Amino acid sequence: MASGGIPMDAVVTMSVLLEGVVYGFSVLMFIGTIWALTYNCRVQDINRPVAVVAVLLLILSTAHIVVNIIRIEDGLVKYRDTYPGGPSGFFADVSQDTFVIKNAFYVVQTLLADGVVIYRCHAVWQSLLVIILPCVLWCSVAVTGVYAVYSCSQASSSSIFAKALAQWVMVFLASTIATNLLSSGLLAYRIWTIERAVSTVRASKSNVMPIVRVLVDAAVLYTVVLFIALVCFVCSNTGETVVVDMAMPIMSIAFYMVLIRIAINRNTPSYLSTTREISSKAEQGHSRQYKMKPLQVHVRTLTTAT
Repeated sequence: MASGGIPMDAVVTMSVLLEGVVYGFSVLMFIGTIWALTYNCRVQDINRPVAVVAVLLLILSTAHIVVNIIRIEDGLVKYRDTYPGGPSGFFADVSQDTFVIKNAFYVVQTLLADGVVIYRCHAVWQSLLVIILPCVLWCSVAVTGVYAVYSCSQASSSSIFAKALAQWVMVFLASTIATNLLSSGLLAYRIWTIERAVSTVRASKSNVMPIVRVLVDAAVLYTVVLFIALVCFVCSNTGETVVVDMAMPIMSIAFYMVLIRIAINRNTPSYLSTTREISSKAEQGHSRQYKMKPLQVHVRTLTTAT
């Protein structure tokens, strides 16, 4: 019996089922993302780095659920009658290879997703000073995540809530929440301020604000899931297993949401063209305000008699 009151075999079974449902949605979102990136585009015009990140997220999510299925088969079938404590004892053992591997996939995907958000933030702000704190938080995510996975592989305790291990996991979750909120907030704020500056001289309706809303929605979705997982860890509740496993495909969905929205709005003028629009509007305003009139010049010829 786990500390949360529910047997671990029931918790793990539920987590795999729910992860499978959310994973199915993430696959559909991936297909939509690839379609949006390639629709009416030549091969050389496809954003290859973005496509690579989308594929990597799908691969990591797929690998995670495959390892979880193998873990279910090991605990409920292969070692059901031979492992001390039965299936519940097997699933509670954090030193199992399948447990370590699936959490390693989770850490790698978290680093990838947070790194993409930080890169977007830098691309929009065009300043290294803005991303210093997000980068420090990202390094904290990397250090605590790697150490937590290593601690699992070397653990002598059979509980994820053992103090020596749980404190690293909680710092890991808190760091990735802070990284995601800060980077997404800076990104959304920058886009909003640019849009507000342009809206004063734009005649057409803005199509940038939907991207800001999607950025906020994706950040809130991911943050809520991680916050629930953190609360479960603080309360030593086995529900954290369900939430953390579901967080893998949810991370991908949050990323695909933004990509699809940007792909739909890919005809939106870039920041450079927006700046040119502001300049041209300003120049037109000045020319209207100070309209030049023809200047008549009269030349008189003076003849001097000696």
